[in-house]
Amino acid sequence: MTKPYPFSAIVGQEEMTLAMVMTAIDPGIGGVLVFGDRGTGKSTAVRGLAALLPPIRQVADCPVNSARVEDCPDWAEVPLKRIVKKPTPVIDLPLGVTEDRVTGALDIEKALTRGQKAFEPGLLARANRGYLYIDEVNLLEDHIVDLLLDVAQSGENLVEREGLSIRHPARFVLVGSGNPEEGELRPQLLDRFGLSVEVTSPRDIAQRVEVIRRRQAYEADREGFVRKWGRRDARLRSKILAARDSLAGVGTPDQALTDCAELCLALGSDGLRGELTLLRAARALAAFEGRDSVTRADLRKAAPMALRHRLRRDPLDEAGSGQRVMRAVQDLFGSFQTAAE
Repeated sequence: MTKPYPFSAIVGQEEMTLAMVMTAIDPGIGGVLVFGDRGTGKSTAVRGLAALLPPIRQVADCPVNSARVEDCPDWAEVPLKRIVKKPTPVIDLPLGVTEDRVTGALDIEKALTRGQKAFEPGLLARANRGYLYIDEVNLLEDHIVDLLLDVAQSGENLVEREGLSIRHPARFVLVGSGNPEEGELRPQLLDRFGLSVEVTSPRDIAQRVEVIRRRQAYEADREGFVRKWGRRDARLRSKILAARDSLAGVGTPDQALTDCAELCLALGSDGLRGELTLLRAARALAAFEGRDSVTRADLRKAAPMALRHRLRRDPLDEAGSGQRVMRAVQDLFGSFQTAAE
């Protein structure tokens, strides 16, 4: 099996890689939407994330990756009730996929050979406790979008067809990528992504040369290249684990709550999802950087990722949504100061 390009070896695209790290620290943030040009490392980052993430403890052969034996669904035939460590699942959801492939359906082989009505799990079962990745998410068919919205809301997959009535957990971090020139994303699904980042081709010659150099080295000797960057990936993995452990202890001063509310009001963000996501992202960032309390520096850094995709369009404002967020941050918080501001 070909080893993916190391996450730590990605050149530039700091906002994209940071957003993915933040969801690894706190999956409750709600996933990442990566929009940008072709060939900017979107898929590479997701593949590298799979190798970077710490393994999960799960019941061996459990189709929904249950952490405990008692959590295995009744319909699952799990021969050995033992706990093993396995890589965090990162499951691809391809365009044109059928609903049965996503949700699961009747196991035709068992039905024909044994006369049994058995359930064959789908992609949602495999993605439980992991990541579900959708490339070209803006081209996804509407009925699949509706299905994902239901599951993302409930954290549970319900299948009722061919005499089957199956229910199983389906809690995953949704990662989507796409090119905005090829179509827009439905607002309902857009709102389900916690963070949104925009990636562009690097404009710096030295950075472009470094991308080419590293890619050539990877193609020439993949094993050696992965080994070379393995230490950096390991350090980043350890930092993620430390941030997970310290996340519960990160304080949220009243001023941080006020700042979140004032910023979202200034931007005209609908509902309260913007404030809640911004705060979770800022707490994950504080934990990642070793702080025990959220600061305005955390809010500044997290605000574009958490809010740019929640803004209403302003036909009189030609600035991008990320620039509008930073302009509002500047107006409310003033000029940039230190992380201890």
